[in-house]
This record gives sequence, C-alpha cells and structure tokens, in this order.
Amino acid sequence: MMFPKPYADFAQRLRVPAGFVLLIAFAWLSQPSKLSMAAGLPISLLGLLLRAWAAGHLAKNQDLATSGPFAYVRNPLYLGTLVTAAGLAIAAREFWLALLFAAVFIGVYLPAIELEEQHLRRIFPGYSAYATRIHRFLPLAKWPSAQGDFSWPLYLRNEEYKALAGFLVAIAWLSWKLFWKE
Repeated sequence: MMFPKPYADFAQRLRVPAGFVLLIAFAWLSQPSKLSMAAGLPISLLGLLLRAWAAGHLAKNQDLATSGPFAYVRNPLYLGTLVTAAGLAIAAREFWLALLFAAVFIGVYLPAIELEEQHLRRIFPGYSAYATRIHRFLPLAKWPSAQGDFSWPLYLRNEEYKALAGFLVAIAWLSWKLFWKE
C-alpha cells in the first residue's frame, strides 16, 4: 500500500469536504476565455463520457466489473474524474486551480482508490488476477474475458447523472463569468 492505512482512512473521509473546497476554488479562481473554454470543455466532456460508460457497467459489490472501460483500466470512474477536472481547469484558465485539483487527486483520491481496491480483493476472489493484468489508469492491456453491455439501469442506480448535472453547472458558471459578468 502506497499510503499508510490511517492516512487512507482519513483521506476517505475528506472526499466530500474536498469537493466543496474545489467547488469554492473553482467559482472564485476561474477566469475563462473563449479559447480556454473551447479547449477545456471537450476534454471535460470526454472524462464525463468515460464516467458514464463506466457507471453503466458497474454493479457495485455484486459483480467484478471487467467489461466496458473496466476491460482496459481498473478505475475508469476516477480516471474520468481526473480528465473532467483537467478539462475544467483548462476551461477556467487558472494554473492554481489545476494544482489544487492535482493535489486533491493525489492526497485524497489515490488513498481512497487503495482502500477500494483492498475491499474488492476481499469480496472478489478474481480481483488479484484482474489487478495484475489491468493498470489502474493506463489502458496497457485488455481483460480477455470482458463481457457485458452498457446498462442504463446501472447508470441510473449509480447516480451518474449527478456528475452530468455538476458538469452543466460548471459550464453555466464559466459561461456566466465569460459572457455576463462585467
């Protein structure tokens, strides 16, 4: 384990408060331009689509997800979050915001990922073999027995529409700052 367990447990509890800090920083620091929006929003949209695709293949704590994007990376939801945040930082045109996003991902999300992977090892006997072959974030290999179709009921059960709602609010905020503020 890369992070000591007491720290990982603490970081797991920081996920929601860190989200609020990021939201406030995003609202305060963002200084979008037309060019930054044109560059960043498509990147964010790709991250959001990755999250949606993953959510439609994830039956939490019921089956080991190895289809869809899980056939290529172990943590497509977190990877999608990282890509979405990177795109929003580009759209916001603020270097300090990008650094804050990166710090939260490293200090809060990576320990949470480690805890989740420990949990998956306990409940799914095949997880160790899967984790040995499939990288956390880089699509370096494909899981050979990846079977399963995207499921709208899983997407809805995983409440991924909340990420879409957050993305739309972020676009609205950036648009307001760009076009209507002062």
